[in-house]
Amino acid sequence: MFEADVVVHAAGRAPEVDDLDLSAAGVEFDRRGIRVNGHLQSVSNPVVYAAGDAANSGGLPETPLAQYEGGLVAENIVEGNQRTADYLGMASVVYSIPALGAVGMTEEEAHTKGLNFTVNQADTSGWYSARRVAEPASMYKILIDSDRILGAHLLGPEADEFANVFALAIRADVRADALKHALFVYPTQASNMAWML
Repeated sequence: MFEADVVVHAAGRAPEVDDLDLSAAGVEFDRRGIRVNGHLQSVSNPVVYAAGDAANSGGLPETPLAQYEGGLVAENIVEGNQRTADYLGMASVVYSIPALGAVGMTEEEAHTKGLNFTVNQADTSGWYSARRVAEPASMYKILIDSDRILGAHLLGPEADEFANVFALAIRADVRADALKHALFVYPTQASNMAWML
């Protein structure tokens, strides 16, 4: 059996708000950050806005989300609360070997919403797209409801980039049938789409 020293940093991203004396300004916060509404405005002090790791917005603690929220906050401050945060189709990736990508709903979330969906899943470690890079762990799970992609969960080579395809499909409402018939470059992970959907 192979043995190795493994170091895992799993603390996550904690909001750095403790030094701000938010209570003095009447700003409600918890361990996830400043409590905000859909405009990313403090629920307890309307002159305060928060974004990224400092905001308990319900979004994932990801760099693209912080950039998105920062722009949204700037617009709402300058133009009044015109826009609300929309996290539909936001992808997340664990940069492990192999990478693990996820976007959209999990099966549990889809069941909770009472959706009638199918699950397409397979071990793809024997597919050429995984074998060509000698990746023994490769698989996918895709949730589809009436040709609408609800979620995609990917493990294997290029899962980080492949998650972006599904993020765009979910956000732009590109249907599964359209993706299935797209002509993607071979032998990328996206070229497997016809077999996956």
